[in-house]
Amino acid sequence: MEFEKGDNVVYPHHGAGKVIKKESREMFGQRRVYLTIQINHNDMTVMVPSENAAIAGLRRVIDEKTVKKVLAVLRAGTSEMPKNWNRRYKHNRDKIKTGDIYELSEVVRNLAIREREKGLSTGEKQMYTRTKKILASELMYALDMDEEQAEEHLDGILAKSSEKPKSKPKATKSSKSSAGKAKAKA
Repeated sequence: MEFEKGDNVVYPHHGAGKVIKKESREMFGQRRVYLTIQINHNDMTVMVPSENAAIAGLRRVIDEKTVKKVLAVLRAGTSEMPKNWNRRYKHNRDKIKTGDIYELSEVVRNLAIREREKGLSTGEKQMYTRTKKILASELMYALDMDEEQAEEHLDGILAKSSEKPKSKPKATKSSKSSAGKAKAKA
């Protein structure tokens, strides 16, 4: 995949940004074409050899159709995660490493739900904050929002998705037998 100056891209582990330069440079005795990417949400500039863009996981920002699918993932219920926090952390880290937007969305959703229900370990809190920023940075470009709007939008979706649905109380033996007695009297 070829990238040009002005393209909105996602660099896994860092988030979405814009290609601000595409230039030929000599580094370590080799002349290569480099992409310079400005990642706004953490004030970072990254240089990636153009020929290694795919290996580095560089991809274009998602389109509107994909945004809808990502929002559906965020609104879905939690998926099965390991009970042990360090296994869960490794499981989530491996999902993040893929660079896949759906995997990232799933991690953000699951950590949001877990935070509300049981709390997060220190490492998971840091992971949650970082992954939420990465996801918000991509939504910022995909939905043409500023950083604050994208974070608020994401927080709103996560707040709704992590609310526990109100369930009906389960009938106990004693409530079933009193209901049966009431029917018998009638």
